[in-house]
Amino acid sequence: MNKSTPKIYRTTNWSSYNRALINRGNIAIWFDPATQWYAPSKGKQGRNQTYSDAAIQCCLMIKSLFRLSLRMVTGFVQSLIHLCGLNWIAPDYTTICRRQQHIDIVISYQKSCDGLYLIVDSTGLKFLGEGEWKRKKHQPEYRRQWRKLHIGIDAKTLQIRAVQLTTNNVSDSQVLGDLLDQI
Repeated sequence: MNKSTPKIYRTTNWSSYNRALINRGNIAIWFDPATQWYAPSKGKQGRNQTYSDAAIQCCLMIKSLFRLSLRMVTGFVQSLIHLCGLNWIAPDYTTICRRQQHIDIVISYQKSCDGLYLIVDSTGLKFLGEGEWKRKKHQPEYRRQWRKLHIGIDAKTLQIRAVQLTTNNVSDSQVLGDLLDQI
């Protein structure tokens, strides 16, 4: 058997290559000063929310992007606000934790000027419920129910446009109407 020798690429412009490697680690995060960071008064009885939904969404995006805990997100966002020179206060971790359960996340997408080509596919998900690790350890194995996640993706932009979670016996063609209603 002959092993093919790998191609060797020689770098000729080291300064540009070095700059490109350095720029791979460059992170640019900024806050728009026009963003409504604090929630407006609703004029109802009771205490108003301190932070707007945009502030909570920003913290949750940073949390998921960098895989941080809620306390770390508070410190990270506060340091970013300080670096931007804004006079804002970051939401504390308990506020983020409480508000993440009830916040409606709006996912923006690019509207296509012409028709939409939708790719529909599904994948199986296995859920582990409460106490299943104990049941698996101490009792005989049993067959778990799977769930199906049906996804509709725009063929041009590759953005997820529709999502539906069903039981494992539902096919893509049965869910297609519900997926199209979401668009």
